[in-house]
Amino acid sequence: MVVKIYPLLKKRGGVKMLNSLLNFFNLSKKGFVRIIIGSCIMAFTLVNIHMQSNITEGGVLGLTMLLYKLLDFDPAIISPLLDFACFSLGVSLFGKKFLKRTAIACFSFAIFYKIFLITGAVVPSLYDFPILSAIIGGIGIGVGCGLVVSQACAAGGDDALALVLSKKLNLNISKVYFLTDAIVLTMSLMYIPMGRIIFSLLTTIVSSLIIGQFEMPVTIHTKSGVRV
Repeated sequence: MVVKIYPLLKKRGGVKMLNSLLNFFNLSKKGFVRIIIGSCIMAFTLVNIHMQSNITEGGVLGLTMLLYKLLDFDPAIISPLLDFACFSLGVSLFGKKFLKRTAIACFSFAIFYKIFLITGAVVPSLYDFPILSAIIGGIGIGVGCGLVVSQACAAGGDDALALVLSKKLNLNISKVYFLTDAIVLTMSLMYIPMGRIIFSLLTTIVSSLIIGQFEMPVTIHTKSGVRV
């Protein structure tokens, strides 16, 4: 049955349509698969590891919660505003191709995240083993995020901001991820116990180191025609 699928798609123009879609997003088949798999891994890790272990997030989500706890800002409003600001910076620097690829990553992540929330955690809770949880969570987020950003796109505002700062400051993207997350997590000490923050910093260190191994091998054109 599986063997017959490709000839059927080819006969009906499915392959041509797929190639046209990939050309529109300026992606190879391998790049498309990387984005999908990366988004899936991140969503799976958040639901099965971080949420069960109360691992605190850095980046946009962490900043959203910080503003909510300290200033009572509505997360439903602040989170999309922060994401929009980060995505806007990404588009201004990398152009429309960045936006197209990011749309795939964000949509894929949202779908997988919803699916995993509905099905519930399938991995035993590691709440009583915070160090193990932080390490495994860091590996999952690092690999998933690395696969996504390696295709010059972002699954969230954090990724977009990291790509922009990495380009503008000429810093390794792993350092940018760690610095931005560390700043937010340090500020979060105002309402989160030190004990939980330490494990969040550990998972940030692990994920940042792994993401650094996925430096962007692909290029996209900016509005000025320069490859980045």
